[in-house]
Amino acid sequence: MHDFPPDVAPYPTRPEATASVRGAFPDTRSPARFLFWLLGKQAYAMVGMFVTGMLVFLPGAAGPYFVGRAVDEGITAGSWDGLLTWSMILLGIIAVGASVGVLMHTYAVHGWLHALYRTTKLVTRKTTQMGHVLPQRLPTGEILSVSSSDSDKYGALSEVVGRAAAALFAYFVVVALVLSTSVPLGLLTLAAGPVLVFVATPLLRPLHRRQATERSRSSELTSLATDIVAGLRILRGIGGERTFGRNYARQSQLVRKAGVAAGIWQGAVEAVGTLFSGLFLVMLTWFGTRLVARGELQVGELISFFGYAVFMVVPIYTFFELVQKWVQSLVSARKTIALLEQQPPWEEPETTATLPAHAPIHDEATGFTAHPGELTVVVSDLPDDSAALADRLGRYLPTEAEPVSAELEEGVKGRRAKQTRAERLAARRAQAERDAARARRRWGVTVGGVDLSQARLSEVRERILVSDTAAMVFGGTLQQALDPHGRLTRAQAEQAMLVASAEDVYDALPGGWQGHLDERGRGLSGGQRQRLVLARAVAADPEVLVLVEPTSAVDAHTEARIAERLSAHRRERTTIITSVSPLLLHHADRVVLLAGGTVAAEGTHAGLLASSAAYRRVVVRSMEDEPEPLGDAEAPEAPDAPGTAEAPSHHEHVPDGAHGTGPLHLGSPGHPDTQAIIREGTQEVRDV
Repeated sequence: MHDFPPDVAPYPTRPEATASVRGAFPDTRSPARFLFWLLGKQAYAMVGMFVTGMLVFLPGAAGPYFVGRAVDEGITAGSWDGLLTWSMILLGIIAVGASVGVLMHTYAVHGWLHALYRTTKLVTRKTTQMGHVLPQRLPTGEILSVSSSDSDKYGALSEVVGRAAAALFAYFVVVALVLSTSVPLGLLTLAAGPVLVFVATPLLRPLHRRQATERSRSSELTSLATDIVAGLRILRGIGGERTFGRNYARQSQLVRKAGVAAGIWQGAVEAVGTLFSGLFLVMLTWFGTRLVARGELQVGELISFFGYAVFMVVPIYTFFELVQKWVQSLVSARKTIALLEQQPPWEEPETTATLPAHAPIHDEATGFTAHPGELTVVVSDLPDDSAALADRLGRYLPTEAEPVSAELEEGVKGRRAKQTRAERLAARRAQAERDAARARRRWGVTVGGVDLSQARLSEVRERILVSDTAAMVFGGTLQQALDPHGRLTRAQAEQAMLVASAEDVYDALPGGWQGHLDERGRGLSGGQRQRLVLARAVAADPEVLVLVEPTSAVDAHTEARIAERLSAHRRERTTIITSVSPLLLHHADRVVLLAGGTVAAEGTHAGLLASSAAYRRVVVRSMEDEPEPLGDAEAPEAPDAPGTAEAPSHHEHVPDGAHGTGPLHLGSPGHPDTQAIIREGTQEVRDV
């Protein structure tokens, strides 16, 4: 029992490596194969449930036999010894069943939790393996649904499989006991289970459809909730929170209606099971009474038959429950394998090259070059061009298509459903092939003449860190948010917070370094979150640091402090910033202007203002169109105090450790709807 949480191996970066150790990873060839693979991983728990379940069900299965013997050989025969003997045997069986009941329940919970957390860890491993590519393949809501609601269904299936195996054993025990007394009644008992399951089978198809509809609507609701939480500040800025609130309420009602419809059919299946189990009980009692009347059965044997009939309701109902859980799990498994079958597009080159240290970085698409040891600010007439440049520098695939959902729209069924699934599967595979083709060919960004495609992806991530405006702040302590790998000393952590002007984040959290941050940093203002992300990037201390709009959500005083401290802290290390902020441009060693996606001019900020009309238009326009800063101005409890340059007094201990430069992915692609608003020029959305 000391094997929790379950051990789930990390996915390798190469698909062929996954195939070579197939048993260690899920079988995604079909929903049923995936479920069998998952149940195989819980085999020991189900075997434990089966063994202990046999003893738990034994009093109910064999108990009526001993009751009948006690009646016939004790009460009817007038023998107290016979009554006492059979009563003590029955008591012993009941004691054994009761004593192992706790162990059976332990195995049931153990298998349930293992299936649940194994699925959750599989999703986590797959997310880690795929990185920024996964949200481009599948909607975020579907990924979250697999990790939450679907994993729970697999746990329920694991539990009911072990229990159903024990119930099947008890079922055959009853059949054997009845056959030993009366062959006709034994045959009736033997046929009862399959007949009842067959009768309920026609109800399973509509139940399957309605559960699939509920699952689809629930995923849409999860996606909608995720988008609302991620863009709440934006929605407030543009007055869209009520519209999205109404959409969420409408979708939640659709989920409720789908749940009610699925519940009606599930209730119908259970009602059929209860009805026919009751009819079986009546039939068995009626036939037994007739046999007693003809003198073919004794009274005690009739009592035993009645007990058998009452007990048989339990295994028969368990069989119905198994079928229901299997159907529900098949619905979930179809979505799960759509996630787990995804493969990363990256392949390690046959002959790898090491990226030269402190070498110039050149982007062939734009003609941009970053010189080693310089702070270069990229100004673009189109924000999408500078964001695409940052993605290329970090070797991140661009978002070229909407994610393909594995869910079917409501009302799609039969041949149309099969055809739609095939089309979407083909679309996902075509998208994966396009990504793989893009990742395999020459990348077009060189470091000292070495193309990024010639180096290992892990080395690229370690040497070049890209931090963009979509970077996440996860729930946990402030120390974990700033130093997820536990490599910083106290002095290094304080320095990173100081450079990002994030001292107030420390002061605002009760507990200091061990103060708790909510998921997505909800307790922080937009500016505080952005400065914490910047501090995390600074603390990683990569050789090349690429920052995308790092000060878009802070006020001018804070931005001035960040610009001064960042330029001083990163002196003689390569730093690339995409921004149109004059405060950052003032501290740049070199400024590069992108116009139409290519380098149009470069020089100092003052020199370009004097010599380039195109540069003046972009910079002056950004100053005229700049909105009120988000985040810091909205957080009076944690204001940015202009002129405060001293580090906070940190009392909590930060563990000492080597300051590493390991891979640290701080960004992810934005939501497609947000990107659409970006293209329409909504500056507030871009800033957040």
